Amino acid sequence: MDGFAKKYAIESDGFACDENIIIDGDLRITVITAELIRIEKGGFCDLPTQTVLFRNLGKVNFSFENASDRIIIKTDKCEFCVLKSGKLQSVKLSDGRLVTEFKSRNLKGTRRTLDVTFGRVKLGDGIISRNGVALTDDSASLTLLPDGTIAPRSQAGQDVYVYAYGCDYLSALRDFYRITGETPLIPRFCLGNWWSRFWRYTQEEYLDLMSKFEKKDIPLTVACIDMDWHWVDVEKRFGKKVKDYPKPKNPVANITGCFWNPGWTGYSWNSELFPNHVEFLKTLHEKGLRANLNVHPAQGVRFFEDMYPEFARHMGIDETSKEPINFDFTDKKFVEGYFKYINKPMENEGVDFWWIDWQQGNNSKIDGLDPLWLLNHYYCLDRQSKGLRPLTLSRFAGFGSHRYPLGFSGDTAIQWPVLDFQPYFTATAANAGYSWWSHDIGGHNFGKLSDELYLRWVQFGVFSPIMRFHSVNDARKSKEPWKFGSEAEKITKNFLRFRHRMIPYTYTMNRLTEKEGRPLLMPIYYAYPNDEEAYKVGNEYYFGTQLVVAPITHKADKKTHKAAVEVWLPEGRYTDIFTGEVYRGGKTVIRRDITSIPAFAPAGAIIPLDGRKTGNDCGNPESFEILIYRGNGSFKLYEDDGETLAYKEGHYAETELKLEENGSTLKFTVSPAKGDLTLIPSSRQYVFSFRDVASADEISAAANGETVDFTFEKTAQCLSVTVENVDTDSGVIITIHTI
Repeated sequence: MDGFAKKYAIESDGFACDENIIIDGDLRITVITAELIRIEKGGFCDLPTQTVLFRNLGKVNFSFENASDRIIIKTDKCEFCVLKSGKLQSVKLSDGRLVTEFKSRNLKGTRRTLDVTFGRVKLGDGIISRNGVALTDDSASLTLLPDGTIAPRSQAGQDVYVYAYGCDYLSALRDFYRITGETPLIPRFCLGNWWSRFWRYTQEEYLDLMSKFEKKDIPLTVACIDMDWHWVDVEKRFGKKVKDYPKPKNPVANITGCFWNPGWTGYSWNSELFPNHVEFLKTLHEKGLRANLNVHPAQGVRFFEDMYPEFARHMGIDETSKEPINFDFTDKKFVEGYFKYINKPMENEGVDFWWIDWQQGNNSKIDGLDPLWLLNHYYCLDRQSKGLRPLTLSRFAGFGSHRYPLGFSGDTAIQWPVLDFQPYFTATAANAGYSWWSHDIGGHNFGKLSDELYLRWVQFGVFSPIMRFHSVNDARKSKEPWKFGSEAEKITKNFLRFRHRMIPYTYTMNRLTEKEGRPLLMPIYYAYPNDEEAYKVGNEYYFGTQLVVAPITHKADKKTHKAAVEVWLPEGRYTDIFTGEVYRGGKTVIRRDITSIPAFAPAGAIIPLDGRKTGNDCGNPESFEILIYRGNGSFKLYEDDGETLAYKEGHYAETELKLEENGSTLKFTVSPAKGDLTLIPSSRQYVFSFRDVASADEISAAANGETVDFTFEKTAQCLSVTVENVDTDSGVIITIHTI
C-alpha cells in the first residue's frame, strides 16, 4: 500500500454476505436487513461507492420464490415483490400495509444549498416515507478504490436501495448509517458561537472586533475569516488581465450577485491586510478561538501564490513559465501536493480547519464526479490521518455527505419567509442522514434587517446544530449584537451565553448522533409516527433528548408585541425553560414577546449546563448547573478531549445523572464518573436547579454514605441546591421532600 492509499483509502466492506444474495441473470437482489434490500439490474457492483460503504451486516433469515416474471422475498418483517425487469412492484410491511406506490408521501431530505433563496424551496427525497417505503438510487454513484482514488463503475446499471421500515423512522436512519458510515463526532469547539463576515478586515480590525466581543463577555469559539484573507485584486497587484486567467467550465453567480472573477481563488495571505498572519492566528488562539479560512479552490494555484514554486516543481512544471497548476482532485499527485504545500504549512501556522466554498458546478475529469464531494472526502481523510476528527464547512454534496460535517447552507435572503423555512429544512435533513447544517444566522443579503428579525434568527440559531453569524460585504447588514438596539443586544447576549453554557448538553447529543444515529434536531414525527398532529408542526423539533423547541418565525402583533407559533406537544407535562409555564400535551397556540421562544422540557428532563457564566472556555468544566424538571429521567453526560480520535480507543468519561420522583420525594443522583477520569476535573461544583419546585421542608446531600454540606436558594418556582467539591469518582445524592 503506497502513501496515498494509506492516507486516503477508507474502511469499507462492499461485498455482501453470500447467503443474502439472490441472482437471476442480470438481476441481483441483496437482502441487507429484514427491512432493507438492494436491487441491481444490468451491472453488479461489489466495490464501496460514494454513498454506500458496507453491505454485509450479517446473515438475514429470509425465503424467496423465483417465479417466471418476479422474485418474492419474505423476511420476518417484510415481503418484497421484485419484477425480473428490476422494478419493485410491491412491499408488504410488518404492520400489514401493502405498498405499491413509492414516489408520493416521501418525507423529504435536504438539498445542496439555500443560496439566493427567498422562502420554501424543493427538497430531495429522503429515506423515510409516510407510506412506509422509500427508495434511494445509487446508480450514478462512483466507486472507491483500495488505492484511495475514485473511479466510475465497471458496468453501468440500476442500483436501488429499498427502505421498508414502515413507521420505524429511527431504525431506518440507523441502518442507513450502518451501510453508509457513521456521522463523525464533531469537535467540541464547533458547538459554541461562530463569528463570520464577508468583509475586508485588516488584522488589527479583526482582533479589535474579537476583543470587543470579549470585553462585552459575548462568548465566541470559532473565528471564520472569509475570502479577503488572501489576495483578491490579483489583476491590479500582479499585472495580468482578468481575461487571461483560466475560467471554470460552468461559472455561476457568486454571493454578491457578480460573476466569476480571478480573485475568488487564493492561498497566500494578503500581507497588506495581515502583515503578520502567524501572530494573528496565535492571538486568536490565545483568545480561545479556533481559526477557519474560506477557500474557493476552482482556479488552482497560480504563479503569484507563495507556494507556487515548490508546488510547480512537484507537478513537473517549470516554475519560471508561470503556468497555472490547474485544480484537479482526480490527480493523486495534485492532491498530495495540495495538502503538502498548501494546507499543511498553513495549519502549522495556526489554521484549524477550512471552509470549502465551492460554487463552480459539478464537472470534473471523471464523468459524474462532483468536485465538492471529493474535496470534502479528501479534506476529512487528511484530518483523520493526523488523529483529528473529520471537519470541513461546506455545502451538501449528496447522500453520504454526513461523513463530512459541517454543512454550510449558503447565502440566503434577509427575509421572514427564509427564517420561517429554516427550522423545517434543518430538522427534515435528518431524513437524508445530514444532521449538522449551519446557516447564515440573520440572513446574508437581499433584504433589510430589523431588531425583531435578527433576534428571532438568533433564537433559532441557538437551538440549531451550529450557531454561525454571517453576512454579505455590506456595512448595513453586519450582525454584531451592539449594532442593534440596546434591548436586542441584551437579549442576544443572553441567548449566546445560554448557547455556550449548553455545550455539555449538545456535546453529549453529538455523541448520540455518532454512536446511535440520533440527530440533534429530530422531527417530532420520529417519536410519534402514528399521530397525525406530529406531521403538522414542521417547524417544531426535538433538540436532543431533553427538549422540544418551536422557534418563532413570524412578526409580532403590532398591538400585543407578541408573536405566535402553533405547537403540538405529545401527551405529558412540559415546562417552558424560559418562562416556567407548564403545559399539558395537546395542540395550542403560544405567544411570546421578543425575549424568548417556546422551548419545553418534558417531565423528568435533565439538562446539564456549564456552570461558568463568563468567558468563552468550552473545555470540560469544573462546575455545572443542572436544570431538573420533576418526574423520572436519566442523562448520561459524555466528555472527552474534544478534538482528537482518542475517544475511539476508550479515552472518554461518562457520568450518569438520574432523577427519581416518589410522591413528595425527589431524589437526584450524580453517579461516580466512569472511564478515563484524567480528562475531567477531579472534583466539581454542582448547582442543582429544580426548576418546578417552589419549596421544600427537607433537603439532604450525601456522598459515599456520608452527609455533605450544601447551600440552597429559593426563587419563584425554582429551588437551587449547591454542593462544592464533589469528587467525580464518588458522585453525590440530593434528596428533597417537597411541600
